Amino acid sequence: MDHLEVGALWQRSAQAWTCLARGGFDVYRDLVNTPEFLEMLPDVQGQQGLDIGCGEGHNTRLVRERGASMTAVDISLPFARAARAGVADQDEVLPVGIASALELPFADATFDFATAFMSLQDIPETELALQEAGRVLRPGGFLQFSICHPCSDTPHRKHVRNPDGTEVAIEIGRYFEEDPIEIVEWFFSAAPPEAREGLDPFRLPRIHRTLARWLNAILDAGLVLERFGEPVADDELCTARPEVADTRVVPYFLHIRCRKPSA
Repeated sequence: MDHLEVGALWQRSAQAWTCLARGGFDVYRDLVNTPEFLEMLPDVQGQQGLDIGCGEGHNTRLVRERGASMTAVDISLPFARAARAGVADQDEVLPVGIASALELPFADATFDFATAFMSLQDIPETELALQEAGRVLRPGGFLQFSICHPCSDTPHRKHVRNPDGTEVAIEIGRYFEEDPIEIVEWFFSAAPPEAREGLDPFRLPRIHRTLARWLNAILDAGLVLERFGEPVADDELCTARPEVADTRVVPYFLHIRCRKPSA
């Protein structure tokens, strides 16, 4: 499987994803993952940014609200259309192109920074995607991206719960197995049956890479590691929204910021 085949899978799931995400059912994104990503993001006021694999554009707009001039790309036409259209209370059109992360339609050193929210993990050609992201960064620019945590999102994964249903652990295994790529069907767990009615389940790839492979790919792309984050819900959030309390059991997500050397 290559990036184009993955793109075809996202093409078929984009409409359902957009509908449910904009319906507020991507709670791990909205309550934990994206807020901590933005907290880790450096000051981007007045800078030129690129969002790689923008999906329906939700996170791209949040970065733009911080004062950056944002451009976005996605390999899926339905996602690109959704990102351009935005939502009803947003009139400003977001510049969005249809492109693979391996074939960014920009000259070298075009952007001050790049983001990739949970998108690089879906590209089989991990190393090439990071090299391409580095290519379009200006010297001194940074790439910040999020992925499922490679140490806990393994090919074998089983939730361990107490008799009352409280999750207490996750059983993981087959960490070093990177092939074959698995295709899984799922919905956002927070979406009730009435919200799913008429929608097909997401049918998307699960591509596992070890932590060492991710870090070495960053270094091999000529980027310098700078900052890491492992999002977790705090006590207040867990009390208010217990559906994300399981983020305290093991890290579900990993945030990485790396920078292109100035020289």
